[in-house]
Amino acid sequence: MNNQSNQIDRAKEWQHRLLLSVLAFLLFETLTGLSIYLLPFSLSNQVIVLLHTAIGLIFVIIYTWYQIRHWMVYRSMKMHHIKLTGHFSMAATVVLSVTGLVLTFQAAFQTKIGPGWDLIHIITTFVLIASLLPHLIVIVVRDFKDRGGEIIEPVLAAQKQNAFYTLLIVGTLFAVSALLVYAYEPVKLVNEFPDDYSYLFGEDRPFAPSLAQTSSGGAYDSRSLGGSQNCGSSGCHEEIAKEWEVSAHRYSSMDPAFQAVQKVMGEQNGPESTRYCGGCHDPISLFSGTKNMFTEDLTNLVGYQEGVSCIVCHAIKKTDLKGNASYTITQPKRYMFELHEGKTAKLLSDFLIRAYPEYHVESLQHRLFKSPEFCAACHKQFIDQEVNNVGWVQLQNQFDNWRKSQWNHPDDPTKTIECRECHMPLTDSRDPSSGDPLDYNRNVNDKKHRSHRFLGANQFIPQLLNLPGASEHIALTEKWLQGKIEIPEIEDKWKPGPAVPLELVVPEKITPGQEVNIQVIIVNNKVGHDFPTGPMDIIQAWVELVVKDQNGNEVFTSGLRDERHFIQPGSFIFKAESVDQYGNLIDRHNLWEMVGVRYRRVLFPGFSDKAEFTFSCPSNILSGEEQSNPQNEFQFQMTDDQITELHISAKLLYRKIDQFLLNFLLGEDSGVTAPISVISEDQKIIEVVSLGK
Repeated sequence: MNNQSNQIDRAKEWQHRLLLSVLAFLLFETLTGLSIYLLPFSLSNQVIVLLHTAIGLIFVIIYTWYQIRHWMVYRSMKMHHIKLTGHFSMAATVVLSVTGLVLTFQAAFQTKIGPGWDLIHIITTFVLIASLLPHLIVIVVRDFKDRGGEIIEPVLAAQKQNAFYTLLIVGTLFAVSALLVYAYEPVKLVNEFPDDYSYLFGEDRPFAPSLAQTSSGGAYDSRSLGGSQNCGSSGCHEEIAKEWEVSAHRYSSMDPAFQAVQKVMGEQNGPESTRYCGGCHDPISLFSGTKNMFTEDLTNLVGYQEGVSCIVCHAIKKTDLKGNASYTITQPKRYMFELHEGKTAKLLSDFLIRAYPEYHVESLQHRLFKSPEFCAACHKQFIDQEVNNVGWVQLQNQFDNWRKSQWNHPDDPTKTIECRECHMPLTDSRDPSSGDPLDYNRNVNDKKHRSHRFLGANQFIPQLLNLPGASEHIALTEKWLQGKIEIPEIEDKWKPGPAVPLELVVPEKITPGQEVNIQVIIVNNKVGHDFPTGPMDIIQAWVELVVKDQNGNEVFTSGLRDERHFIQPGSFIFKAESVDQYGNLIDRHNLWEMVGVRYRRVLFPGFSDKAEFTFSCPSNILSGEEQSNPQNEFQFQMTDDQITELHISAKLLYRKIDQFLLNFLLGEDSGVTAPISVISEDQKIIEVVSLGK
C-alpha cells in the first residue's frame, strides 16, 4: 500500500482545485442542510434554502468530475479501512446528489416534495457525516504521526492549506448568506389601527361588538390575511382554490345584499356596529381597522375580493362556542417574496414553500378546523345590548341544532355526521394536502380532499355576481338542496332520498261540492340542523300547491308568485318574524333594532310538519280567465262538462332572499330576483264521483 501511495503525489492531490471545491461545497451543503433540518423557520434559513439549492446544483457537476478522477487515481490501491470509508462516503454523496436533484425538481415543477425522498436525503446526510469524517480524520492523523519525512511534510502543508481555503470558502458563502438576509427587503406590514380609530367599546375590545380577536390584540395589515389566489396559481392548491372562488366564504363580503345592509347599519347605528357583522362576513376589513368612523367604504379592497380567505380560516387557532365570530386569529409569517409583485418573486416564494414546507403546514393545518366547534364560531349568532340597546336575543344557531340532533353521537364517530362530512364532502384530488389520517375512515394516501365549495343553500349570489364557475356551482347547489349529491363516507348513516321530502296525503275519492282536505307532510330527512336555516327574516321556503281538473284548469292554488315575484298571501311558509322594541316587523334585515321573534316556523333535524289546505270541489269544469279577489278566491265560468279527476301537485320551494328585501336593498327597478329551487315535490290524483256512486 505504501509503495502505491508513494507513486501518487499526495501533496498535489490535496492542493487540487477540484478537491478544494468539493470539500468546501460539501461542508457548506452539510452545514446548511443541518440548519434547514434542525433550526426553526426564519428569514436566514429561507436564504440558506435558496443557497443550499444553488450550490447543490453546482456541487453535483463538480463532484461528478472529481469522483471520476479520484477513482481513477486510487482505484489500484488495496482495500483497507480508509478506502472502505471512502466507498461509504462516495455512496452517501451519490445518494445525496440524486435525492437533492429530485427534491429540487419537485420543488420547482411539482406541487410538493416527496416525503420519502426528503427522508432519504436527511438520513443520508448523517450517513455521510459518519463515513466521511472517519475517512478524513484517519488520513490526517496517520500523516501527522509520520511527520518529519521528506514526503509527508509537503502533504501536511497541503492539508493545512486545503483546510484553510475550505474554511475560507465556506465562511465566504455564509457571509454571502448574511448579506442576502440583510439586503432582503420584505413588504412592510402596517399592523396598526388608523389614527382616528374609534374604540367605542374600550381599547381592550377594538373589534367589538364582534367577539373576534387577534392573537396580538391589535390590527393586522389586510395583505397578511389575503392572497388566496396565490394558493391556486402556484399549482399546489389549484383545485381547492377553484372551489373556494365561487363559495359563500369567498363572496361573504362582496355579496351586494351584505354591502347594502352594512351601509344602512353604519348610517343608522354607527359604523362601529358593523364590526358585529365583520367577524364572519368581512374579517380582513375588520382586523385591518376599516370598519371605523370617518371611513367612506367600510370594506377594503382585499376584504371585498376575498371575504373569508384561505388565511383567515386556516390561521384561526382558538374558537369559543359563544358564536358571533368568537375566535382568535394569528398572523402567520409569510415566506420570502410571498407578498412581492412580479413573476420572479412568485417563482421564488412558490419554490420556498414547496422546498421548505414545514412551517407552511404547521402554521396553516391543524385539527381544530376539522371539528364542528370550529364552525360554531360563526354559525351561531345572537344580538345583545351592544347592538340593539335592549338585550340578548338568539338568532341562527346551526351548531346547537346539530349538537342536539340525532346526527351527533359524542365519542362515536361511526354514528356521527359532522359539518365537514356534509358540507365538505370528499372529492378525488391531486392536491398535495390530500389524505388525512385524523379521520377515522380515512388515511394519508386516500388521494382525496374536502371540497371547499362549502355547498349549502345559496344559489343566488354566484349567478348575480357572475363568479367564475357559477353555473356549475349553482347546479351542484340545486342537487345539494334536493339531497341528490352522493356522499359515500356517510351513506350508511342516513336514509336515502330527498334532503327534505314532501308527501301529499289526499282522499282517494270525493264528490262534487264536497270539501276537500289536503295535507302536505314535510320531513327534515338529511339536514343536520333546522330547515331552513340562516337569517330567517330573509330566507323563504314554502309549499306551492296547485289543483287542476282533468283538462288542466286550475281549481285551487296556494304559494304561487305574482308578476312582481311576491308569494301569494296566506301561503304555508317556513320563516321567522322578528320585531323591534315597538313590535314593528324586522323586514329590512335591520337586526340592530331586533329584540325578539313573534313567529317562527322551521323543521328541527328528523322532525316533520304538516301543511293543510281546504277547498270545495266544483261540480263542473271551470273555464275562463282567473280573476283574483281580496278573499284570495278565484272566479271562473262554469261549463256543462263534469269534473272526473283532480290533479294535485305540491312542491317545496326555496329562495335565499325574499323579494321585498331585494327591492329595498337594490331597488325595485334593478329587476333582481332570487332564483327558486324545487327541493322536493309530489303528485296525486283524486277521483271525483257523482253522488250515489
